[in-house]
Amino acid sequence: MIEAPQSFVTRQECDKAAFDHGFRRCHGESDGWRHYTSTTAQGSIWLARGEGWLLALDHAGVIAELGLAPVDVDGPGHARFAFDDLGTLYAVMPRLYQLAASLPDAPLAVFREKVKDLLQSTEAERLVVQRVGQDIFRASLMEYWQGRCPLTGIADVPLLRASHIIPWKLCDSDAERLNVHNGLLLSALWDAAFDKGLVSFDDEGQPMFSPGLSDGARAALRWQAPIPLGPEHRKRLAWHREMLFQQDQQ
Repeated sequence: MIEAPQSFVTRQECDKAAFDHGFRRCHGESDGWRHYTSTTAQGSIWLARGEGWLLALDHAGVIAELGLAPVDVDGPGHARFAFDDLGTLYAVMPRLYQLAASLPDAPLAVFREKVKDLLQSTEAERLVVQRVGQDIFRASLMEYWQGRCPLTGIADVPLLRASHIIPWKLCDSDAERLNVHNGLLLSALWDAAFDKGLVSFDDEGQPMFSPGLSDGARAALRWQAPIPLGPEHRKRLAWHREMLFQQDQQ
């Protein structure tokens, strides 16, 4: 049973959970659900109080990648989720915001806003626009991969690179160039090897090493765990294996 209307304490707790995690625009309450959006992330969230705490979402990509089991509760959005206490709700909120801020087409919208008044008639001007896009892409990958290389666990920002799976110059649209599913956040050595086709990854995120890679270089490419991949990453990595990965001895 949802608390409707929300009590003062419930409203305060809902506002704090939303505001502390980037959803700072409150659109009021309906049937016990308090509605929030963000200026920097996509979609809406709703918070309510029942036997525990309830969260509703309307962004299909976020719902899919959060990996939570929905509950059969009437309410807004495309799916609702239940939490026994505020602690478990708070544990989910940072990842929710990271996904909402980085999944398509949030980076594309930021890019279009930033370059709308920039000229692109000369090569120098086009390079400025490209740099804006690459900076947005890197920031989006930092959000999506939670600020660390998923392969090595390295979280030192100067050592992390925004690696395109399908290279920037070969993408057929800005949407693809800025799509986080076309990117991996890799440590510098892995990025260099991946960019040159000396390594790639299979559908389970396990590294694949080119025969052209020396034993010393392969030994230096240490890793802790395979990369967690979704279907969109796998589709683009299949392209990388076919088009860029050096599968023969060089």
